[in-house]
Amino acid sequence: MKIEGETRRLEAHMADLAGSSFRNVNLSGSRFDDVNLSGGEYRNINMSGCVLEDTNMSGLRVHDANLAGLRIEKANLSGASITSANLEGMTIDGLSVSDLVEYWRAGHAVRSA
Repeated sequence: MKIEGETRRLEAHMADLAGSSFRNVNLSGSRFDDVNLSGGEYRNINMSGCVLEDTNMSGLRVHDANLAGLRIEKANLSGASITSANLEGMTIDGLSVSDLVEYWRAGHAVRSA
């Protein structure tokens, strides 16, 4: 089915829409519950103000993204990697990440016994 140049409100329940393509589509205010988005590709996406809850993002890759104001709570970050990022104002459990990195690079790394 092809929908182009129209305004519609869709409700899909227990549906298989795998392989669908959305380009220049307004889905603001949409709700997704029990939806499998694995293996998808998302480019030039505005997710400001979105809430992700009880979400499996293992293996997720984020590149060239504005995450200012991002709040992460009760998350499993084991194996997570952050590189070439602006960390100004970022905190972990209230500690400044910039200060922690600066301290580490000044030769105060934790040494194994």
